[in-house]
Parts: sequence; C-alpha cells; structure tokens
Amino acid sequence: MKIFTIVLALSALASMTTFAGQMTGYISDEKCAVSGAKAKTASEWIDPAQFEGCAKRCVKSGSPAVFVTEDNKILKIDAASVDKVIPHIGHKVTVTGKVDGGVLKIDSISSVKM
Repeated sequence: MKIFTIVLALSALASMTTFAGQMTGYISDEKCAVSGAKAKTASEWIDPAQFEGCAKRCVKSGSPAVFVTEDNKILKIDAASVDKVIPHIGHKVTVTGKVDGGVLKIDSISSVKM
C-alpha cells in the first residue's frame, strides 16, 4: 500500500509539470501578457482590434513572445519554437506541443479567428 501511495503521488506530480496535447490561446509579448495577468481570462484584456499591432511592436522592441492560454496563464516559448510563432504574433492560435515547467515546446501552430 505504501508503494502504491508513493507511485500515485509521483504520477500526480509529474502530470502537473508536463502536459502534451492541443491548446488554444494567444501569441502575445511578455510585457503585455504580464500587464493583463490579473484578468480571469485572456479575452478580458485582449482587444482584437489593437492586439496584433501592439504585440508585434513590443516583440520587435525586445519583449519575448509568449503563449497566453484562454484562462490567462502565461507560458514561455522554448527557443526551438520561436521561429514557428513569429508569423502568429498577435493572433489567436491552436498549438500542439508539450508544456514542461511553464515552457511550451510547439510541434504545430495554426491561427484561429478571434
């Protein structure tokens, strides 16, 4: 019973730190994402009419691109995935990939209508 409890606890811990699958969210810049972090959902602070231009300007100025989940969690993007997100900055997207320790490794990405 003791071993079963330990295995169960380790499995639960591993599931919290690693996620693989499909998610929908937004490619933003870190500065804007952090400023909207108090909102319950990303759609509360993202204004579709201004979001793309603002995010592109901020990334060009040096703010790193990030993925913002629909429930407003900010995930960093791993270095190997940065080139994949550049065409999607300021867009709502669906990504497939893996999250590990708050960092998203993207396998595929496609824009979704806001």
